[in-house]
Amino acid sequence: MIVEERQQLMADQEASDKALISQARAGNEQALAELFGKHRKRLRRMVSLRLDRRLQGRIDPSDVLQEAFLDIYRRHAEYVEDPKMPPFLWLRFLTGQRLLALHRKHLGAQMREAGREVSLQKGALPQADSMSLANLLLGRLTTPSLAAMRAEMQVKLQDVLNAMDPIDRELLVLRHFEELSNNEIAEILGLQKAAASNRYVRALRRLTDILSTMPGFLD
Repeated sequence: MIVEERQQLMADQEASDKALISQARAGNEQALAELFGKHRKRLRRMVSLRLDRRLQGRIDPSDVLQEAFLDIYRRHAEYVEDPKMPPFLWLRFLTGQRLLALHRKHLGAQMREAGREVSLQKGALPQADSMSLANLLLGRLTTPSLAAMRAEMQVKLQDVLNAMDPIDRELLVLRHFEELSNNEIAEILGLQKAAASNRYVRALRRLTDILSTMPGFLD
């Protein structure tokens, strides 16, 4: 029942998004701002996960979103005439491209380091930062007695994440941290829905198997 309710909620949301796109097509530019505002929290989460740690303090996720919205405003006419992906994925795509452009602008040749980008069906995107992912997976260990253990576990967990197949890691990021649906993930990765679901299950099982060898983690 919960899965069915979630699917219905997402279907209703996409229908609402498409209605706003129709309004934008009719010349209502405020509808575009409303669409972006609806998904701002999800887009900010994506930017925060993928913003290179070397740029944190120099670039704020809000600045990325502001520049991304300008791109969305400039390019919305071509999208509304030929929408090749759902509205949210279009917003996410342009936001990701803006983040990638900022990475390349500020990091230059350092962007050529292995592992900085992941190639997807619709173009490259900065990989989610392994330190941020490790922090999220570990949760909050607040007691002083666990502080040393947390630091050691984080290093090991980052190594595990960095060693994963890029697409498998991306599947876990999209599902668990960006909270995308299986349909959205399949479209982003250019996979059939069943293939995306099966590969996600295998990736999650491999990660769990590795984590089970780390004393105290799954406890």
